[in-house]
Amino acid sequence: MSSRNHFLQVHELLESDRFVLSHKSDIVVQGDKFVWRYHELALEELVEAEFILLEQDAEFDLIAVEISEDSSSSLLSESKNLWSLLFMDGEDPFSVAGKARQLLDWYKTHRFCGECGSKTIHHGSERALVCEPCNKHYFPRINPCAIMLVHRGPQMLLAQSSRIKTGFYSCLAGFVEIGETPEETVKREVMEEVGIEVHNIRYFKSQSWPFPSQLMLAYFAEYKSGDITPDPSEIEDAAWFDIDNLPKMPGANVSVAGELIHHFIESVKQENFE
Repeated sequence: MSSRNHFLQVHELLESDRFVLSHKSDIVVQGDKFVWRYHELALEELVEAEFILLEQDAEFDLIAVEISEDSSSSLLSESKNLWSLLFMDGEDPFSVAGKARQLLDWYKTHRFCGECGSKTIHHGSERALVCEPCNKHYFPRINPCAIMLVHRGPQMLLAQSSRIKTGFYSCLAGFVEIGETPEETVKREVMEEVGIEVHNIRYFKSQSWPFPSQLMLAYFAEYKSGDITPDPSEIEDAAWFDIDNLPKMPGANVSVAGELIHHFIESVKQENFE
């Protein structure tokens, strides 16, 4: 397998390449198809476009490209947001499209150096943008976020966000702050959002989450003390729920929040609390 630059121009594309197309914050799809072939692109309309290499394998290279308003109107009419790909069959559509969207957003927001304002250039061999006057390298940034399922015996604490109106109850979550460990974030976020103290914090698993560029670190945490007192700027409602009286929640196959909840439900059924 040959090595290619992480940033490509239209004349460097190969007929074997496959593409994930993005327009603004949406992914261009057609039915259940979100990966496009070389001959399906109107390449004459993409001469000024920047192509970012996503993945390489023996069969084809997968490339992300942002298409503009001037590109084919038939393509733009099919665009969908990332959330809709969560429910597309299989795991790949969401993870691959999420990676494409994150890299394109990173590239768009780092065209110029944040220190001196000079235009950045492509690194020769790494996925990075470089400011030559400052000798600074800008790599894609990942934002660590702790997500936690708090439980009290066979009950779990679920909450509704006051900022994102989905109708779902889910786990609490928050970004890891500078100087914190994820476990410290769990304690702080639970106290700030619902006013209770937790202990016995145990790591579960992680998930890449492209809203915008997060790495979700999932934990179980055991109730220690306090009464639920939601912070209205963050939490619309929060309560303890038994597994036989649950609200509308995310599915286990959609997000790590759903996996935390499903895992705890199964543990309660087996009388083996996590």
